[in-house]
Amino acid sequence: MKAGFVSLGCAKNLVDTEVMLGLMQAHGIELTANPADADILIVNTCAFILSAKEESITTILNLAEYKANGRCKSLIVAGCLGQLYKRELLDEMPEVDAIIGTGAWNRIVEAIEETLSGRRVVLIGERDIIYDAKTPRIRTTPDYSAYVKIAEGCNNRCAFCTIPLIRGKQISRTIDDIRAEVEQLAGQGVKEINLIAQDTTAYGTDIYGQPKLAELLRELVTVDDVRWIRILYAYPRRFTDELIDLIAAEPKICNYFDLPLQHASNKILRAMNRPDTRESIETLLTKIRTKIPDATIRSTFIVGFPGETDDDFAELKTFLQTWRLDKVGIFTYSREEDTPAYDMPDQIPEEVMQERYHDLMSTQSLISQEINESLEGRELDVLIENRDEEVPQVVAGRSYRDAPEVDGLVYIENDGRSQAGDIVRVKILAGFVYDLAAERID
Repeated sequence: MKAGFVSLGCAKNLVDTEVMLGLMQAHGIELTANPADADILIVNTCAFILSAKEESITTILNLAEYKANGRCKSLIVAGCLGQLYKRELLDEMPEVDAIIGTGAWNRIVEAIEETLSGRRVVLIGERDIIYDAKTPRIRTTPDYSAYVKIAEGCNNRCAFCTIPLIRGKQISRTIDDIRAEVEQLAGQGVKEINLIAQDTTAYGTDIYGQPKLAELLRELVTVDDVRWIRILYAYPRRFTDELIDLIAAEPKICNYFDLPLQHASNKILRAMNRPDTRESIETLLTKIRTKIPDATIRSTFIVGFPGETDDDFAELKTFLQTWRLDKVGIFTYSREEDTPAYDMPDQIPEEVMQERYHDLMSTQSLISQEINESLEGRELDVLIENRDEEVPQVVAGRSYRDAPEVDGLVYIENDGRSQAGDIVRVKILAGFVYDLAAERID
């Protein structure tokens, strides 16, 4: 019996995929990367915004072709889309044999057995589970890099966001359990640990009574052979002076700040139910850049939120021009059912959202290129990822400034020595909008 798996969405979803793969393999199910060879096909879906839902549905329908015309006997939909729509999705898509919600990833083998027996099932769960260091897991990331999910769910109630509806309240893992997993990963040759959660800076509040990210980091930096620890999805409200000082002092913790700010207008931030203000955001950015001059700051922003006026947008654009963040993702507002923003007045027309999106993207592209050009002549450590198939003397990698999958790459010229997983010293030769060109100097 062979199973094929497609994982969509964020890194948090990818970890769910990896533990489901581990559970299937532990029960003797062979895994295949070729859907044409699979008896069972599983899609771990994303449903964060409309475009993600559309991608999920398209993927399901594409895989359904293997069931109609191939050897596939069971098509299973896991993850966020199933959690959000449950039985409705099963009723409307006869091609699908089972729905597994975000709280039922541990029942993947049960779903397979049920569907192969001819039954269509919906397994949702209570959204109150998270994997631990003992859970079987097959990593799909490169040997040298891994994601570690430190908490599930979210207690924030941003007006535009469906995550609490899909993932439930925050559930943190213990510090000891996370350390045990990181030790396992280090023993397997992992050099880069990427800590993820819906809100990493809120880690531990549910089990320890207060945020414990700093304490967790102090434990993890003592794990031998781990070279880089990167913190992703860190909400600004709980990014304390203690955390900044710890990052500044610990060479293993990347000077990389992933702060989803979402907007810079206080009016829009209040409407979004964000606890931050422009003033508090600027105070945090000032602290980071004062204490860590080479800090890389990444953020995401939403344009077109209900009620966003031309003045609100101009304030956001001025913020970007003033603070010149290193890396920025821009999204148009997605109107999601059952969120407070769905019924807000003054919804913004799509054409206005698109105009503002392209305006900000153009603004940020110039900023990013100028920042990357300013790096010319600087030396950086780079984690090698791959060699160019067409130009074998060129290898690509990432510095501390670049998170996997979402940021740019450093292309190293005339390098016939470096192998994937090596960390090498380079000199930056040229900076572009997203990527850098470099030469190896060690």
